[in-house]
Amino acid sequence: MADDQHLIAALRQRDTDAFAALFNQYADKLYRVAFNILKNDADAECVVQDSFLKLIEKLDGFEERSSLGTWLYRVATNLSIDRIRKARPTASLADDFSDDAPIMPAVFIDWAHTPEQWLSEDEKHRVLSAAISQLPPKLHTTFILREIEGLSTAETASVLNASTGAVKVQLHRARLQLREYLSTYFSERVNH
Repeated sequence: MADDQHLIAALRQRDTDAFAALFNQYADKLYRVAFNILKNDADAECVVQDSFLKLIEKLDGFEERSSLGTWLYRVATNLSIDRIRKARPTASLADDFSDDAPIMPAVFIDWAHTPEQWLSEDEKHRVLSAAISQLPPKLHTTFILREIEGLSTAETASVLNASTGAVKVQLHRARLQLREYLSTYFSERVNH
């Protein structure tokens, strides 16, 4: 946190080296988050630019309740979600699931033969990417931040403005849905 305080002080002094260092540290990470949410290169690049512009605009009011990195993740995530909302005004990021939704898988598969035995590396990547992209938006974003970007549960909660308990539940449900999708995929391969 002390490093963040020095960086924030330098940024508030409009130190161009500090801006360059911050950009170098976070631009690729923010791009990955935005791209994983939006699935569009140009939109993801816009989100990165808009995130840093928002930082410049709001820097003097930054209260340091979270790290600068967590704040940037939150901005990039929110800007990405806003782009989805604007593109599909009827899409809602309200709860994408009910609290009483079943959490048991509908498809069971014998995992005696591992998926690695059936899939090439490229196909594994494609199947997993397809499974992740089919998650509802809230679960998708939580899974991307926690599992792909490697943020902690607390950091993910801060980015999503949610409780750590909510993040744990969303992550659990995302994993269950992924398991369901992958189980269906593999059971079809086994039965053919």
